[in-house]
Amino acid sequence: MFSIEVKDRDGGVSLDKLRQEGFLPAVFYGRKEASTPITILLKDFQKVWLAAGESSVVSLKRSGGATLDAIIQDVDIDPVTELPRHADFYVFDKDKKIEVEISLNFVGIAPAVKEQGGILVKVLYELKIEALPKDLPQEIAVDVSKLIEIGSRISAKDIELPPGVSLLENPEEIIASVSAPKEEEEKPAEPVDISSIEVEKKGKEKEGEEAEVVTEEKKAE
Repeated sequence: MFSIEVKDRDGGVSLDKLRQEGFLPAVFYGRKEASTPITILLKDFQKVWLAAGESSVVSLKRSGGATLDAIIQDVDIDPVTELPRHADFYVFDKDKKIEVEISLNFVGIAPAVKEQGGILVKVLYELKIEALPKDLPQEIAVDVSKLIEIGSRISAKDIELPPGVSLLENPEEIIASVSAPKEEEEKPAEPVDISSIEVEKKGKEKEGEEAEVVTEEKKAE
């Protein structure tokens, strides 16, 4: 389980000032927990977020010794710096199932791609599931080695889920498939403009005739 130290946030402190000092403004809430503003060291949050994602359980260690188990519910990213600028934590009931979207990790090599030159098309990158917090996986593997022929596909119902995890996604939803390779279109040969060649040829013949006339005139002189 991942853990991170948090401090209750003073509402009178500017959020921009907190960010400048290396802190991340955040909030936690839950069915039995009132919405509470907190601050976290940005570098600590980034480490946990990178490892846990938005599905693994994170223990919030509050100053004073109290600990709350939560999941990262939402992260607001600064469009300029691309750094987190706010985070939401959802404090859950340990004995109550929660609904989350888990990242999919595509593993293996599809024979239809390697041997037949097909194109692997990934349709979904997250899968909606339900489970007790203790049973939440960090990610779910999708084995593309099952894609044997062109046109093969893997649906949500084909995914092997860990024990205690239920599928909430539409079972027929396509996760990945293999499409036929695109054939290169042969460019038609450009038509040759015979008239331009004849005109050019005639032009050269005319130039030759004029040159001969000039030469004969010089000889006559």
